[in-house]
Amino acid sequence: MCGISGYLGTEPAGRIVHQGLKNLEYRGYDSAGIALVGDTLTITKTEGEVDELPVPTQDDITCGIGHTRWSTHGEPTEANAHPHTDCTGEVAVVHNGIIENYDALKASLRDDHVFKSDTDTEVIPHLIETHLADDVDLLTAVQRTTDQLEGSYAIAVTAAGYDGIVVARQDSPLLLGHADDATFIGSDATAFIEHTDRVTYLESGDIAHITREGVEIYNHGERVERDVETLEWDADAAGKGGYDHYMLKEIHEQPRALRQAISGRVDELATSVDLDIDLPEEYLQSVEEIQIIACGTSYHAGLYAAELLEAHAEVRTSVHVASEYEFNGGRDPWRTLVIAITQSGETADTLSALRTATRAGARTLALTNTLGSTVTREADDTVFIRAGPEIGVAATKTFVSQVATATLFSVYLAQVRNGISTKTATRLLESVRDLPGAVQQILDQEDIIKETAREYADSDAFFYIGRAVGYPVALESALKLKEISYDHAEGFPAGELKHGPLALVTSETPVIALLTDETRPKKTLNNVKEVKSRGAPVIGIASDPETTGHVDTTFDIPDCGAMEPVVGNVALQLFAYYVADEKGRPIDKPRNLAKSVTVE
Repeated sequence: MCGISGYLGTEPAGRIVHQGLKNLEYRGYDSAGIALVGDTLTITKTEGEVDELPVPTQDDITCGIGHTRWSTHGEPTEANAHPHTDCTGEVAVVHNGIIENYDALKASLRDDHVFKSDTDTEVIPHLIETHLADDVDLLTAVQRTTDQLEGSYAIAVTAAGYDGIVVARQDSPLLLGHADDATFIGSDATAFIEHTDRVTYLESGDIAHITREGVEIYNHGERVERDVETLEWDADAAGKGGYDHYMLKEIHEQPRALRQAISGRVDELATSVDLDIDLPEEYLQSVEEIQIIACGTSYHAGLYAAELLEAHAEVRTSVHVASEYEFNGGRDPWRTLVIAITQSGETADTLSALRTATRAGARTLALTNTLGSTVTREADDTVFIRAGPEIGVAATKTFVSQVATATLFSVYLAQVRNGISTKTATRLLESVRDLPGAVQQILDQEDIIKETAREYADSDAFFYIGRAVGYPVALESALKLKEISYDHAEGFPAGELKHGPLALVTSETPVIALLTDETRPKKTLNNVKEVKSRGAPVIGIASDPETTGHVDTTFDIPDCGAMEPVVGNVALQLFAYYVADEKGRPIDKPRNLAKSVTVE
């Protein structure tokens, strides 16, 4: 949550930091602020989006930090916006994360310090102020302060008359960008990707001192070296590319994202998979259980993967909402593989669950989109989905890439365990290989989907139903609609409608039914008849012409086997987008949500 931008170089810092915040706005957009560093601090803050924040015009100031906020402590007001300062107004701090012991720290400071906000962050500059009073430098003051903090944080600190920045990281992501004459700070690389592709990922416990002479990094007081890596993303990939919204652009990027996810991983005959996995085959053969941990959209991808793993790898698989995960029930950790699915690699609940599994002694595998993220350093092995940058808060191309990559892993594991025939493996791999073209055929139907969305945009609620792998797609499609349109939408296993939810069905509640291959469409048609008899209009996501006579509207899905429900999801992404667009919703900035959920 929230975005940090910082700069120390030779160019005017205000414009660069402001643009960095604009790039990061998908991480939080309810308030923003910038601190520029000269002989005094110049601080500008605003309630609302980054566009409401004036671009600083002090061209002679070349050092600054900024923040765009997603509220956790205190309402989205100017007083609660970052940067926060100490009593002297000479220390400025921006912070992502949660300081869990801030109440106790605030109580200890209250007699000598005045607090002006409701945030947990404000204790940090006041703690730094107390240490600076001992006549230590800013780096030492920050080191002493972080020793007092409990919780997760990424912070950037600067001070009046101090030509430098000190940053610190504990669990919450923070990275540095390197140019010939400048250093950039960002919650992720989108903050500065137009300036440099050379980055350093800070690790938990790191404190970096950024000056004109360069960067020094410390961990537990000891000087450490961190690698400088080259990103494969570019500035154009992180832009809107002429589309009205990032979400629409990223929906249209899915054929390319899928080709990237598949490239080099499936042999020419579509009979085997190479995922460059380091986990020993002997271990994978001995696994008795797989536990998938994930949140939100990644959780739905995990449900899809579980269906395939149980069916083809012949291994018991459970899927857990990461925030609810416990490793218990007498499971054997040596025979349990825990798979963490997270787009950003920084999702706090998923990382916490991963650490729970690691402490229990289980082997872990990460499925993520982000090179250098925390999950890649903490898991025993990693498979990248290679979807490219995703800015839209509502995940689209990462979901289909997660499912495609999870399908490849399912075939790989099934082959390692000798649990799948060559014929079945070929069928699944050909279905994955057909995905980019099939998705493009859906995108070619965009005008039809747009017209349908506008027809139903004023409905009272939307119900999505599916069976087998159609059920996680129903959940994911409903999530997309509620995220960006604010309409009530729910996904159900198709047979569950008659066990309660049918009471909600009326002529004003469209039912969207997954009727593709691998979703038991003939059985779901019985549920379609149930809702039609109650007057509900039905939109069918269908690949078989025989089903179209039973629904009011059909989104035709190309024939591509096991991946047809994923293709159907793309149609429903467009449906959600155009319902929200018809209602005039802020599609890339849905209320109360942010892209990377780095707090528990």
